Amino acid sequence: MKIPVIAIFDVGKTNKKLFLFDEHYRIVFERSARFTETVDEDGDPCENLASLRLSVFDSLHEVFRKDEFEIKAINFSTYGASFVYIDESGKPLTPLYNYLKDYPQTLKDQFYKQYGGEENFALRTASPVLGSLNSGMQLYRLKHEKPSIFKQVYKALHLPQYMSFLISGKVYSDMTSIGCHTNLWDFQKSGYHEWVEQEGILDKLAPIVPADSVFQASFPGNNYAVGAGFHDSSAALIPYLVSFTKPFVLLSTGTWCISLNPFNEEPLTSEDLKADCLSYIHYQGKPVKASRLFAGYEHEQQTKRIAAHFNVSTAKFKNIAFDTHLANKLQEQTDQSAGMSPQESLAIFGKRDLGKFRTETEAYHQLMIDLVNAQKISTTLAIGASTVKRLFVDGGFGKNVIYMNLLAEAFPQVEVFAASMAQATAVGTALAIHQSWNSLPFPNDIIELKYYAPVKKVAS
Repeated sequence: MKIPVIAIFDVGKTNKKLFLFDEHYRIVFERSARFTETVDEDGDPCENLASLRLSVFDSLHEVFRKDEFEIKAINFSTYGASFVYIDESGKPLTPLYNYLKDYPQTLKDQFYKQYGGEENFALRTASPVLGSLNSGMQLYRLKHEKPSIFKQVYKALHLPQYMSFLISGKVYSDMTSIGCHTNLWDFQKSGYHEWVEQEGILDKLAPIVPADSVFQASFPGNNYAVGAGFHDSSAALIPYLVSFTKPFVLLSTGTWCISLNPFNEEPLTSEDLKADCLSYIHYQGKPVKASRLFAGYEHEQQTKRIAAHFNVSTAKFKNIAFDTHLANKLQEQTDQSAGMSPQESLAIFGKRDLGKFRTETEAYHQLMIDLVNAQKISTTLAIGASTVKRLFVDGGFGKNVIYMNLLAEAFPQVEVFAASMAQATAVGTALAIHQSWNSLPFPNDIIELKYYAPVKKVAS
């Protein structure tokens, strides 16, 4: 008896993975690859699109040869802000330009001058001014710098939809890519911004389909469904939207700590944008308020500084227990960063004199207090006026007991949980098209939760 499975391609900047999930969302097969980057015509590093395309076909050939599995569906999640420009035969016309590629200042100034100024434009499109990270600006650049190539473009596909096209032969767009700081979508009118039509770009964009759409495969094999593909940060939210109905915020922690609130539909303000808070659109087409903080990176830098000062290994900080009395004492002496932006608050520990701490444990507790104070400001922006009941923390900080206890104290009005699940992005991408391949009901046990209660302060 063959096991019914879904194949998910999860394409990050560094690692490209293929997972097979069974109907219980357990991983039954996994393959990982890393490709050497290539360069574009300016010598800037970029994804090796040819290697990526070959890898998809090689991987599928491999899993189709496995007699124990029956592939019922395929879907894709990839990093965002990346366009593949194809001609009418489906051939890419340019390299896959890197979203970190420098954007020409003159062209940027010309764009914002013509379309209402940076602040007004950013508010309407929920897109802070990010250069190439605003993927619509890559299209604008192609039109103005390489008009002959632009004329040949049949469709511009975000990377997840290009990968779906490789298997289905169909060209579509999806809102999780369009709605994420692309400069393309006008959140006030719920449609493309007027510049897209004025510049002749609308014709180059494929029709938008719902995120749970599936198509027939043109790739040989059994009769299986092909999903339209997802922007990875939207995919990671899906298991939580499927599992919980009470309003929540997901705090996804890594190098960046991103607070995602799918229950806040307030329009963005200029202050939000300045504090690195924006909106994007999740897989059901609704806006998500999201605030970012570079807290994982700051934690890494400051733990190195503490380790060097006290002559200990950074590994020591992985297992430091939470000391309530020490935390209380340090908090009494800590200015709560009133009136600061999240970024200003995040910089506080870097200015502290480590000579004032008696031990590395004391210094580390102070670092975590400062980080959580900054996180509170950032996450509060995403919460806004919404009545959030729960705060789920996934990623690295969810495993840090000092961080989690301090966070529970910082948000006494909500239930704070460390949440863990293997491969949230890939699972979300599979869940989005659950009805198309899975004969079982939605699972209710794919996320492990650990509750953290606010610690009662004890008089010393």
